[in-house]
Amino acid sequence: MAIILGLLGRAMSLAIELLPVGDSDGDSIIVQWGEENGYWLNLTDGGYASVGESVIKHIEEHYGKDITIHNMIVSHADNDHAAGLIPIFERFKVEALWMNRPWLYAHEVIDEFHGNWSIPGWIEYVRHEHEYLVELETLARSRGIEPREVFQGAQIGPSTVLAPSRERYLKLIPDLDKTPPPYKSDTTVGARGLFELAKGALDRLRETLQIETLDADPPATSASNETSVVQLVSHENHTALLTADAGPEALGEAAIFAAGLGLLSPPELVQIPHQGSRRNVSPAVLNAWLGAPNGGAEERGVAFVMIGAKKPDHPRKKVKNAFIRRGYPVSVGRTGWMRKRWGNFNARGVPLVAEPFSYDVEDN
Repeated sequence: MAIILGLLGRAMSLAIELLPVGDSDGDSIIVQWGEENGYWLNLTDGGYASVGESVIKHIEEHYGKDITIHNMIVSHADNDHAAGLIPIFERFKVEALWMNRPWLYAHEVIDEFHGNWSIPGWIEYVRHEHEYLVELETLARSRGIEPREVFQGAQIGPSTVLAPSRERYLKLIPDLDKTPPPYKSDTTVGARGLFELAKGALDRLRETLQIETLDADPPATSASNETSVVQLVSHENHTALLTADAGPEALGEAAIFAAGLGLLSPPELVQIPHQGSRRNVSPAVLNAWLGAPNGGAEERGVAFVMIGAKKPDHPRKKVKNAFIRRGYPVSVGRTGWMRKRWGNFNARGVPLVAEPFSYDVEDN
């Protein structure tokens, strides 16, 4: 602690690492800030449990076996992001655990569910469906740590949480896969759904640096994805946007909140959400965060994404192109881990190698 206190007021370094996720769809991201001989660590997500074991080995090799994780953050409740944090929590000292637990808000959302549900019964059901969050909660409390809510406005080291707002999170709870079906449900296929079915018959479209086919109103991603924590890392005038599996709704809310704080400007580094799914970004939300398309003529920052082995077709080409078109060359990690650093931290990980623009893009 004395070493860290001695660093206050001095120029410090920043590094962000995306770790391999094996076959997983999830993420595991380390944010390091400080100096080589005294620094802090934030860890967001840990993939599945098997991925968590590889994260442990990575931390032990590159940071030490007695390291402290100052903040552990669960981006959202999907087990491909959260479950791997359990063995990591068991292995290392953790100072703070940040995660949202839907059962805490039973009294505020119970009216959205059938009247046969009592509040205790609903809580029991939801806790059972989120057993990995319950286990994290139990582990934290066994060490005298009470998990913290992670809503818009929270400050977690150098990270400002831009989304979700508490209000929007509560509105999404009835639509989560791991809560009971809400009392009111719309299962009809409207004009929008029929349009998507018809459009799926097209195999390929042609794109250029000036022509974009990214859907202005993409099919909805899951409610759980839309609860993803969106973080803006800001340190020594360097910025990085961490998106987890956020969809257009979450990214739009994050942009509005960032604008209100005077923080909405193209970041130096941006994580492509949800392994580059076409459901998670739109031209409008990318324009808000990255700026209008410039044909890639001027580099505004860099984008990167870690892809699991079972998603060889990700990131979607039209999504990758959309970032390139706005001045963000895209680096994709599939086996090795990627690290972007500013300042004096050691260089390591695989090189950030930009992928080429794809003129033929799938649309299915």
